[in-house]
Amino acid sequence: MNARPDTVPYITGWTAERVKSPIVTARPAVGVAYVGEDPFDRDLQGVLWSRTLLRQGHGRPEFSRVHPLRQRRAMRKLLCQVCGGPADRNEHGVLWLLGDHRDDWPNWPEGMGATHPPLCLPCAGKSVRACPHLTRGFAAVRVKDPRVKGVYGARYNPFNPFLGPIEDVTVSYRDPAIRWVIASQLVTGLHGCTFVDLEAELAARAGR
Repeated sequence: MNARPDTVPYITGWTAERVKSPIVTARPAVGVAYVGEDPFDRDLQGVLWSRTLLRQGHGRPEFSRVHPLRQRRAMRKLLCQVCGGPADRNEHGVLWLLGDHRDDWPNWPEGMGATHPPLCLPCAGKSVRACPHLTRGFAAVRVKDPRVKGVYGARYNPFNPFLGPIEDVTVSYRDPAIRWVIASQLVTGLHGCTFVDLEAELAARAGR
């Protein structure tokens, strides 16, 4: 997400965290791979991830770039994408803020694949005023059953991976094509969604 210069979200990448792009190759029965690959390059499901350093706060924040490891950690542990603390949870589920696309399909956003992690309530209140994407319209949603379902990343041609990535895709962990993707973000499926009134929740929290 975008933010004001004085607010750097937890999942934002910094210039000091960039690394030289590794040489990409292919391995039989494995798929796309790095030359000189190490165990930290893949997740527990065997998917290859974009390389990056962990130097949060060093250099300049790059608001348009999501840090792969912090985004992945936030999704797996349901952490706030802005402050990195626990996301807000109540009896209706974990709090997510989404661009408002209720006309996309009936029961939206049920079943949607999200790449932006959830938020805590205070950061959600700040985000709807600071993030241009959300100021154009947003939906506050509680998600009772968030499930990690796949990754977003760069897909390589299985017949000639040396030509570089073909396109950015979202792919399920169950899809064999994931072998040819270098992941940069984890995707969580939103299940058990309930629309909520964010301002009412903020007011109720402030009145405690």
